[in-house]
Amino acid sequence: MNATGVRDPQERPYRAGFACFVGRPNAGKSTLTNAIVGQKIAITSNKPQTTRHVIRAVLHRPESQLVLVDTPGLHRPRTLLGERLNDLVRQTWSEVDVIGLCIPADEAIGRGDRFISGELAELKATVLAVVTKTDLVDRKRLAEQLLAVSELGDFAAVVPVSAVSGHQIDTLVDVMTGYLPVSPQLYPDDMLTDDPEQVLVAELIREAALEGVRDELPHSIAVVVEEMIPEGQLVRIFADLYVERPSQKAIVIGHRGSRLKEVGTNARRQIEELLGSRIFLDLHVRVAKDWQRDPKQLRKLGF
Repeated sequence: MNATGVRDPQERPYRAGFACFVGRPNAGKSTLTNAIVGQKIAITSNKPQTTRHVIRAVLHRPESQLVLVDTPGLHRPRTLLGERLNDLVRQTWSEVDVIGLCIPADEAIGRGDRFISGELAELKATVLAVVTKTDLVDRKRLAEQLLAVSELGDFAAVVPVSAVSGHQIDTLVDVMTGYLPVSPQLYPDDMLTDDPEQVLVAELIREAALEGVRDELPHSIAVVVEEMIPEGQLVRIFADLYVERPSQKAIVIGHRGSRLKEVGTNARRQIEELLGSRIFLDLHVRVAKDWQRDPKQLRKLGF
């Protein structure tokens, strides 16, 4: 762009569009989204099925705008919630320009990877393979995995990355933006995400609640932010954590409320970083019996 703000015709055309990462649960999709945008937008956890909402994160560059759509992992559904999450994933796949299939460098290619690869072959979008978590393997293992991945499908490119070390993140963005359509800017310069703050706050509370709980609990926790009230330099947030059974409520609250207090402390720190102001956080744990299988409860909880 020249001094008058007019784009020079000799410059590369401006590109803008939508991309998403797909893959088995826990393939590193949300961590990769956060690494690319350079800020926490999607919640991450070592538990599978952490992401539940479609969250859009916007990466601004002088010559492009990449809108990353963070989706839940495709999985074999066991509940109505699971079916709805899978529907959400497939709908997103049909609407984006570029898809990155994430396959961890430290895990053998499995049936889940083959199934997803087959589903992607039917789509109009450009499909890349992204080999994640390269910091966990040596060069020999990485080379073997890259070869195995390239044989999995007809990908436009295979890119190895590490979201933790930042290795090849810029290269991946270059490759992805190269496949975006020529287009005017889609979002204003200062916009990092188009999600309402209440959704992001609820997700951060749920992430804090997921840490350290038993394996069966992640699927059973939902969070609804009832109110966010700004008061000068302070924001008062009132939120409810929903579980499916009284026994799960006891786990989340902990002995004499110790666990819930820890959840509140960890969530408050993350929310203050997100909102840039001090937070008063009021958390309550409620039981919504078998909410994952109940259409009425699912609607109430935002699914």
